Amino acid sequence: MAVLITTAEEQDLAFEIRFKVFVDEQKVPAEEELDEYEGMARHFLEYRDERPVGTARWRHTDKGIKLERFAVLGHYRGQGVGAALVHAVLADVATDLNSEGKQIYLHAQLTAEPFYAAQGFSPEGEVFYEAGIAHVRMVGA
Repeated sequence: MAVLITTAEEQDLAFEIRFKVFVDEQKVPAEEELDEYEGMARHFLEYRDERPVGTARWRHTDKGIKLERFAVLGHYRGQGVGAALVHAVLADVATDLNSEGKQIYLHAQLTAEPFYAAQGFSPEGEVFYEAGIAHVRMVGA
């Protein structure tokens, strides 16, 4: 079950997941993981058996609504955690009056492109690199 983060403790749990996935596994430099958008984004945690196992966030940008920082602990990949997070984030975006009519997009790692395509996103544009990892911009239907 994905829930909106409302406490500093929950936010710390989300950061722990992100660091395990992005910094430890994918070797993203630690100083690049947290950014200036943490305070303006809406963050989520996905729980399984009362344990936090995934996280994501979304925020307004000058290009629309950006979904980002999707991270699922290795043991829980392939079990619907990511899909639950996408659905929770999109449901939350739908309740935001300032989101109406704005394009929903994300920057998918190339390895995750099939996952996001299965969630209704389509690739747009050329491959680019963020934190040394190949990505593609994908837009919601």
